[in-house]
Amino acid sequence: MTAAVEEKIERRHLIMPQSTRGMIIGLFGGSFNPPHAGHALVAEIALRRLNLDQLWWMVTPGNPLKSRGNLAPLCERLALSEKLVHDPAVKVTAFEKSLGTSYTARTLAFVKARNPHVRFIWIMGADNLKSFDRWQNWRKIVETFPIAVIDRPGSTLSYLSSKMARTYDYARIDEEDAGVLWKHRAPAWSFIHGPRSTLSSTALRAAAKQS
Repeated sequence: MTAAVEEKIERRHLIMPQSTRGMIIGLFGGSFNPPHAGHALVAEIALRRLNLDQLWWMVTPGNPLKSRGNLAPLCERLALSEKLVHDPAVKVTAFEKSLGTSYTARTLAFVKARNPHVRFIWIMGADNLKSFDRWQNWRKIVETFPIAVIDRPGSTLSYLSSKMARTYDYARIDEEDAGVLWKHRAPAWSFIHGPRSTLSSTALRAAAKQS
């Protein structure tokens, strides 16, 4: 990314959102390349079903498992994300860029150290479960915060076969108790069903190339 593009990123996006003691906050991270209504739906479901006070929509500078050549500028992904967000409880942020890392495990360790009196839940779409065990220190992620896996089209059954689900089957919390998932000490995770959007960032990028 060029210096000219970096300058377009507002300072507020590079600072970790404010929180207060006792808050329940969902962490929803991804490349959002591009963000779409499916992401907004995941955020909406998480806010409602997990009884969150806030949800941090964390736009990552880059994804180590994906080609950087196909990644839109961070400022563009932030702007598009904010257009999708209508709930003031959702905070679009790119503070991960200030940390100098794109690895989720490191980011979560930093967040936990900075906010010891906040209850966090890591939120991920079910479509990420298939490759989750390829993430750096993925077990550390599972053992840092409770995890809410939100259903996505074509991924409803993926939690049954994913390495994460099989490894931490004993730590699965019934969906009916998702509202108090924040009370559980990691490792703890729950699979949450709900409305699903068929949109995907991969499909949107492919359509944009053909237009």
